[in-house]
Amino acid sequence: MPRTRLNVDTPLDFLSILTEDGLVDRDLEPDVSEELLVKLYRFMILGRRFDEKMLQLQRQGRIGTFAPIKGQEASQLGAVAALEPRDWMVPCFRETAAQLWRGTSMESILLYFGGYDEGGRIADGQRDLPVAIPVASQLLHAVGLAWAAKYRGTDEVAMTFFGDGATSEGDFHEALNFAAVYQTPTVFVCQNNQWAISIPRSKQTRSRTLAQKALAYEMPGIQVDGNDVLAVYTAAKEAVDRARSGGGPTLIECVTYRMAMHTTADDPSRYRSEEEVLAWARKDPIMRFEKYLTDKGLLSAEKIEEIASAVDASIQEAVRRYEALTQSLGDPLQMFDHHFEELPPTLREQKEELRRFLSAEKEEAPHA
Repeated sequence: MPRTRLNVDTPLDFLSILTEDGLVDRDLEPDVSEELLVKLYRFMILGRRFDEKMLQLQRQGRIGTFAPIKGQEASQLGAVAALEPRDWMVPCFRETAAQLWRGTSMESILLYFGGYDEGGRIADGQRDLPVAIPVASQLLHAVGLAWAAKYRGTDEVAMTFFGDGATSEGDFHEALNFAAVYQTPTVFVCQNNQWAISIPRSKQTRSRTLAQKALAYEMPGIQVDGNDVLAVYTAAKEAVDRARSGGGPTLIECVTYRMAMHTTADDPSRYRSEEEVLAWARKDPIMRFEKYLTDKGLLSAEKIEEIASAVDASIQEAVRRYEALTQSLGDPLQMFDHHFEELPPTLREQKEELRRFLSAEKEEAPHA
């Protein structure tokens, strides 16, 4: 039988608005209020400096392992800024800047990475989910939230974040397929930071882009310069507006770079070159946005210093609050609570053994 060619449309755009030098394409420049532009800059500085402070705290043994975000501030903030408070934000484990934007306190983030479950509690009324460590599992949760919103007839949108490595997981494909079939108001934001721990993007897939994976599910897909906060915001706003109006899901690929380690337990020098890192450092999202805002008359040297000083002071205060909270949290015996209505004999024995151990340790501790 003769072959018949199928007419499958595969449009795919790449969006960039700011050059690496901070020059703007006037034809593409979004209509964003000056207040929002300065707020985005302030949170980019907060995200970067808080990240650097957490790295210091981790190296000092004052918090545990965490995933740094340096270099990915624009991908997170440009996307999450398009949401309304009534919308849902579903993170993986590297969305510190997005969490801060949505209202999560710095001390809560420090508590979480300090090993305290209390840090994972989401404030009442804040429509975010907690950090998700298993790769790609949160995508299905986001689709479920979006499906519930559609089922109830609301106009809420669910946005979820994930990395390039997550696109190799079955959960990624199940989530996109469900979202497309049921036309759920879901925005999938892939932070393609080029490395899934030590596995490069080139070994994740043969696809030339990750954005094109949307085409198999008949949903819009777009690739954006993930270090250009204006481009990310423009793509995210378009996707959120489409989802809110009943147009279904969108996949956004933010092409960015993880400037630091995968987590603080990782040594990136073992699998990538310093030349590669330096090349991406020249594309720093904060530097180009700062240049754009300065040219626009929204920033000056004095204003930049003022923002940095205020950010540093807020971080120091958050660290103080965090360390004060740890004095009243973290009783190891709490691990036995909230699992069973009545503890089985084996766990009762373990709890009593731990109680005796802690009591003996306390008695042996030297007195001041």
